[in-house]
Amino acid sequence: MGDVDADWLRQLPVRRVERSPYAALRPDAWPLTIPAVAQVMRDGLDLGTATVLVGDNGTGKSTLVEAIAMAYGLNAEGGSTGARHRTHDTESGLWDDLRLVRGAGSSKWGYFVRAETMHGLLMYLDTTRRESPGSRDPEFHVRSHGESFVTLLSTGRFAGDGLFVWDEPEAGLSFPAQLHLVAELAQMMARPRTQVLLATHSPILAALPGATVLELSESGIAPVEWRDLEVVDHYRRFLEAPERYLRHVID
Repeated sequence: MGDVDADWLRQLPVRRVERSPYAALRPDAWPLTIPAVAQVMRDGLDLGTATVLVGDNGTGKSTLVEAIAMAYGLNAEGGSTGARHRTHDTESGLWDDLRLVRGAGSSKWGYFVRAETMHGLLMYLDTTRRESPGSRDPEFHVRSHGESFVTLLSTGRFAGDGLFVWDEPEAGLSFPAQLHLVAELAQMMARPRTQVLLATHSPILAALPGATVLELSESGIAPVEWRDLEVVDHYRRFLEAPERYLRHVID
């Protein structure tokens, strides 16, 4: 029995993402005009223990993870199902057109971390800490972005079962911090009812052992081996000879 079949036997929070029978978005409306999004709405998307979405800007990575997180009940700007902080309504309505096929008896807990709203999430957590005398949270904003992120990982939010969604978490993280995140994600994956969904530009995070890697492009979305990812090829070539790239962007 393959790894995918084995995942279906586990009590994962989300086994499959598909179009809701009550979907209202028109096929010619954004974000359904993004090939990868249109493909998911047409064919559905099976999720295993860990799924990593990789692709260029505009290919739909963040749009998909945001919609899946919201359809699960997570706060659009990061946090758990109980988080209520809000700044601007920028998310698409895709989440309302999705149906999540959940694992029977699986955990309903989850947490969403996204780079573009990380500052707001940490402000929210600091505010709730001050308003809750029994809180064990540290003060996040006395730390750098990367330090705050690593500190957040060490809290109990990621210790149990559930769906943990990450949107480009590498922003602000050093090389060692990215390796630390990979190690933390690998530990999460070892729990039988825990699931990871990650969108990233980082070859380091995309190398998460045991994850299904999906590359998004103008052709849609397709599984690919890490070594064959376009971003991995670009980084490899750049590190071998930076001048080959820089001569095309610097006069």
